[in-house]
Amino acid sequence: ESFLKGKKSRISDYGFLSLNILSFIYTSMRCSCCVFYCCILIRFAGMGNLLKVLTREIENYPHFFLDFENAQPTEGEREVWNQVNSVLQDSESILTGLQAYKGAGQEIRDAIQNPNDFMLQERAWNSVCPLVIKLKKFYSFSLRLEEALQCLLECLTCPPLTPTQHLEREQALAKQFAEILHFTLRFDELKMRIPAVQNDFSYYRRTISRNRINNMNLDIENEVNNEMANRMSLFYAEATPMLKTLSNATTNFVTENKTLPLENTTDCLSTMASVCKVMLETPEYSSRFSSDDTLLFCMRVMVGVIILYDHVHPNGAFNKSSKIDMKGCIKVLKDQPADNVEGLLNALKFTTKHLNDESTPKNIRTMLQ
Repeated sequence: ESFLKGKKSRISDYGFLSLNILSFIYTSMRCSCCVFYCCILIRFAGMGNLLKVLTREIENYPHFFLDFENAQPTEGEREVWNQVNSVLQDSESILTGLQAYKGAGQEIRDAIQNPNDFMLQERAWNSVCPLVIKLKKFYSFSLRLEEALQCLLECLTCPPLTPTQHLEREQALAKQFAEILHFTLRFDELKMRIPAVQNDFSYYRRTISRNRINNMNLDIENEVNNEMANRMSLFYAEATPMLKTLSNATTNFVTENKTLPLENTTDCLSTMASVCKVMLETPEYSSRFSSDDTLLFCMRVMVGVIILYDHVHPNGAFNKSSKIDMKGCIKVLKDQPADNVEGLLNALKFTTKHLNDESTPKNIRTMLQ
């Protein structure tokens, strides 16, 4: 205290201050002048390692409000925003279509149980074909979403701005990035509850192969040819097909942009995760949301970027060297009503890549059990 007041005390007198005390000073006060004086104190007291810890915390956990409700594009963002918006404006109809998906389970069971009844075979086939057209629409949308994501990544990671600067200055694009992740987790949550999606498509593949052998006229192949059917089959075989699409898109973006450092992409993801976490756990920020739905939106986005980070970064999101505060993120989720976050916690458990690595701290694994 006397140091901050400018009294003539020797800097070395402060060498006895423990790491915990200095951490408390930084965590509690968090104002620029205190951080400045703490850094001076640490430097002259011969505790440079703590300075590195504090510096790392500042870099890893940025604090600013991302306006997920009201962000509007600037002129500089407008062109990309329009491109991505043309995709996102169809997202609700995709979710509505999936939610209304009833399947042809009964018709398929009747056909399988009565293989010699031509009427039942025809009824099942005529029930499945329109559903396959609908499934093709969902799959085609995933390809458009993949392109939109890569377009946003290109904007939000390009030099000379840092990822934090991009997200803070280009909030309309950051909001669209978040909306893609939000849609993705909602789509996959719905798909996991509708086993008819995969059952219908499996029946379609088996039946079309048999009909092709019998030289039957297959008008459906004008809509879904064999190559398309193969790609759709791989897509729907995934437990979380949209998330898998985004993970592949992000990985491909990193691979194809060899001149762009990997850190630009992973820092963009970790920054988004950290900002979402801070907004959720800080009443000053969360109180600015006009709807509780925005809190759930924020949680979904946080989980989505964690999963992408875990797939793209060589060491994953759970490693001690990760720039994502996984313990803090999981705690934020567990502080919410269980019904709101069960699917999100399951996504962290079952769709991440590195959770079960030996390098994952035991306390993190325990929190997700």
